[in-house]
Amino acid sequence: MQTAENVVENPLRAGMRLERTAEPCAVVIFGASGDLAKRKLIPALYRLVQERLLPAEFAIIGLGRTAMTDDEYRDRMKASVLEFSESKQVDEEVWQSFAQGMRFLPSNIENAECYQVLAKMLEEVERERGTQGNRLFYLSVAPEFYAEAVRQLGEAGLTKSEKGWVRVIIEKPFGTDLESARRLNQDILKHLDEKQIYRIDHYLGKETVQNLLVFRFANGIFEPMWNRQYIDHVQITNAETVGVEGRGGYYEKSGVVRDMIQNHVFQVLSLVAMEPPAALNAEDVRDEKIKAMHAARAFTPERVRTDCVRGQYGAGAIGGKP
Repeated sequence: MQTAENVVENPLRAGMRLERTAEPCAVVIFGASGDLAKRKLIPALYRLVQERLLPAEFAIIGLGRTAMTDDEYRDRMKASVLEFSESKQVDEEVWQSFAQGMRFLPSNIENAECYQVLAKMLEEVERERGTQGNRLFYLSVAPEFYAEAVRQLGEAGLTKSEKGWVRVIIEKPFGTDLESARRLNQDILKHLDEKQIYRIDHYLGKETVQNLLVFRFANGIFEPMWNRQYIDHVQITNAETVGVEGRGGYYEKSGVVRDMIQNHVFQVLSLVAMEPPAALNAEDVRDEKIKAMHAARAFTPERVRTDCVRGQYGAGAIGGKP
């Protein structure tokens, strides 16, 4: 149990002005009626509003295949906050302020006309909410639609803004193998500059994962012993509280290796195995992670057969519930 006296701040946040409110912007969520938006994105954005870390000049435009009105979307997202937020509660005054800036656009990600409608909606939002031309596109859709979404945004002129900045967040998995990842990079770089692209792994936002940095590099007791002379082996357990649920179609294509291991588990592995970075900033930490992954011995087909135990997902129970 941590108390106010023994909490150690995340070293990557050193020097950051956390009290500063974010810049005005419009957040456009592709796949806004999907699982990630309901479970993570909307509850997180609501929490930021609740903590007064987002400005009044803020708006959300949700894009999704489900036909619904703005009010219907707001009601669904309110239910999501009640179900998936940490507090399981909604402050009505905060929610009303949050929901006023929330709109929904029924759309097909491959339909160019939808992007023309989106462009007009962004102009309306900028006038009404004062977002100053800053736009953040969050691709919460199946990976096979990443390149198409960016292409359509580019052709609609939405990847450039004369008044503000444009950023695109791309969730994992980034491709299905090395070749497809390189091809996806090439496709999106046709329409975006590298500085506009944010490839993220949401596992890095988990408190336990962030605490690895603190545990290792802000702790004079453990870091000198963090080597093979004192550590026999490392076990990484990924204990999820949710199953495949309604994502059977996705899992049939991706499988657990692409969905969990090559991103989430490897991120944890690199934090455990990396050498101390020159400085605790994002670039130096990334460089040491890459060195750790290069040093890892690759599995040959023979080693996969002898050193790996695999299983097929099936019906089960979590917390006594089927």
